[in-house]
Amino acid sequence: MGQVIVKVNGRDFPLTCPDGQEPRIRRLAQYVDAKVGEFTRTVGQVGEARLLLLAALVISDELSDANEALQQERSGRGRGGAGGGSGADPGGTAAASGLRSMAERIDNIAARLESS
Repeated sequence: MGQVIVKVNGRDFPLTCPDGQEPRIRRLAQYVDAKVGEFTRTVGQVGEARLLLLAALVISDELSDANEALQQERSGRGRGGAGGGSGADPGGTAAASGLRSMAERIDNIAARLESS
């Protein structure tokens, strides 16, 4: 088994993983750390557990959206939709809309945290 130490929110976490997966685990931890960093810049240090929960929820939401988009694409519903029928912007409009929606959800979560 491989061993790796990852840093999230300034804290080291030693992890065990299958041999050869260390670079992937580091990359994933950097992504989680970036999400936690977004929240700390928005709401401050509101507790490690809360920050990690928020990061997990946002990442789960991103994964859910990606899986939904993949299913729509596979079923053919993702073609010729809101982006126009020309094919000049395949998914670009939908991606921008999704990013705006995600940013709004993050803002709403941060606002609720600030008021609690």
